[in-house]
Amino acid sequence: MSQAIDSALMPQVVEVSPGAGKDVPAIRVRGLTVAFGDKVILENLDLDVRRGEVLGFVGGSGTGKSVLTRSVLGLVRQRSGTIEVFGQDLAGLGRADHRAMERRWGVLFQHGALFSGLNVRQNIQVPMREYLNLSQGLMDELAMLKIRMVGLNPDAAEKFPSELSGGMIKRAALARALALDPEILFLDEPTSGLDPIGAAEFDQLIATLQKTLGLTVFMVTHDLDSLYSICDRIAALADRRVIAAGTVAEILQAEHPWLQAYFHGERARLRAPEVAPAEAAPVIVRP
Repeated sequence: MSQAIDSALMPQVVEVSPGAGKDVPAIRVRGLTVAFGDKVILENLDLDVRRGEVLGFVGGSGTGKSVLTRSVLGLVRQRSGTIEVFGQDLAGLGRADHRAMERRWGVLFQHGALFSGLNVRQNIQVPMREYLNLSQGLMDELAMLKIRMVGLNPDAAEKFPSELSGGMIKRAALARALALDPEILFLDEPTSGLDPIGAAEFDQLIATLQKTLGLTVFMVTHDLDSLYSICDRIAALADRRVIAAGTVAEILQAEHPWLQAYFHGERARLRAPEVAPAEAAPVIVRP
């Protein structure tokens, strides 16, 4: 049975361009502009997400963090620019290749976005039904594996979203995001609505899964604790573009007014631990 599971989840690899390999970012965005009518949300935005890292993506409310995520996922059309995943320009992929690429990422939406009419097991099986051709028995076994992986009790499998706590909804949605064994995991405000203990436990779960599964994690968050505890780097969005990218220590030295307010404001000082000055290359700050 384990061989059947491995075979079922084997990704349909999309060939990358000649010479591309581990040095190619998992996600590479260049010159991205997204607008809704006359309102420009993102303008000439550049961003790299390195393979195997946890990148925390921050920005003020309404600045376009979720728009960027949805653009990468193909849910929002860009006006100009390129989005490459594993070295492939998504705009140049045919339908079959794009679907194969979609199997290589999983998404946890902010409020879980579970289907209210399906129980947890059935919610986890939605991507399997969409992208795989499996027997019901094999899908049930895979769903239970994901349920255990995210720390839910087995009896959660038959519960409906209305019967779950906020923390359980997050974990069930994470199990669905992991249904196809993705290489990239998109997280939209994963700790929002959780109490401090629950948020810390969820951060630890993400960190453990990232290391165990070798995931690349793109995490939109406002949670300073998450940024400090599990992120390898941080990218900050303001003025319709990425204004800075670097480690926490590097970001703390950036002089952009929004970064100063976010990381050195009154609440930030109360919550943020001391971080030694970075010895690495200086933070990238764009005007």
